[in-house]
Amino acid sequence: MGGMPLNDMPWWRWRTNVRSALHMLSDPGFHRSVWLAGQEGYGDVTDAVYRLVEDTWLDSWSAEKYVGAIFRDSAEAQLVDVAVLRVLRILHQVGPDAPFSAYQEHPGWPEAVRAAREAHVRLATADGDDPEVPPRSLDVLRILTRA
Repeated sequence: MGGMPLNDMPWWRWRTNVRSALHMLSDPGFHRSVWLAGQEGYGDVTDAVYRLVEDTWLDSWSAEKYVGAIFRDSAEAQLVDVAVLRVLRILHQVGPDAPFSAYQEHPGWPEAVRAAREAHVRLATADGDDPEVPPRSLDVLRILTRA
């Protein structure tokens, strides 16, 4: 998100939150070093899911609705829809208050991570960012979305 042109998309703050959530959900190294380790400053998996769907209502309708506002094209929207559906299915089965290890042990978790990764890479690349950079803290996210 460091290179992301913040004025490029009309609803760039929402895009920033969706990207942050997808980034955290898609990175197994982050899962080990932050969520499993209980590191502060990044929220938990439920927080990431909330950022993914909170303002966008992606839990109620397709990302296609936001092409041109949050997402650049239908390909981005389709990848986000797949990731949202896979992650929400697990959230509903495991529960929002479950520890991260319960998500990780769910049989659908690897597929959810893969879907989030595909969406994350597509969005980051489209924004001119390196998708391999580790996720940023929630404090950094707040600073980015205040601008």
